[in-house]
Amino acid sequence: MATPDFILRLREKIGHDPLWLIGVTAVVVKDDSVLLVERADNGRITPVTGIVDPGEEPATAAVREVEEEAGITSEAEALMWVHAMPPMTFSNGDQAQFLDHVVRCRWTGGDPHPADGENTRAWWCPISELENAGLGDDMRERIHVALTREGSARFET
Repeated sequence: MATPDFILRLREKIGHDPLWLIGVTAVVVKDDSVLLVERADNGRITPVTGIVDPGEEPATAAVREVEEEAGITSEAEALMWVHAMPPMTFSNGDQAQFLDHVVRCRWTGGDPHPADGENTRAWWCPISELENAGLGDDMRERIHVALTREGSARFET
C-alpha cells in the first residue's frame, strides 16, 4: 500500500511514534461473488482496503479505493462494522493503529484488474469458495460480517 502524502507529512513531525489512522475495508458483492485482491507488498489475499483521507467519508473512501485498486465502479450500500485493530509496527519502524470501517459495496461496472500497482491480481471469488481463497482469519471475518449482518447505516445516493 502506498503511503498517502498526509501521513508522510505527519511522519516528518512525529517520527515513528504511534499514529491513529482511519481505515476502510470494501467488501464488494456481485451476484454470488466477492471482489478479492492479492496485495503486491505482502502477497496476502484481501478485499480492497485503504486509508481514509482527511475530511473524507469512509463510504467515499471505500468506493475510491475499489476504483483505484481494482478498476471497477461500485456503490457503498451500508456500514457493516467499525472495529479497532491491534497496534502494528511496519518494517521501517513506523507504529500505527487503525480504526477500520467495513463497508459493503455493490458492483456497478467494470472488470476487476490490478489498476494501480498495489495488487498483483483482482478477481471475483464465489462466496461458496471463500473458505479456500487463502484469506486470513481477520479478512474472512470482515467479509462474513458484511455478508451476514444488517448494516448499521445505509448510504443514500
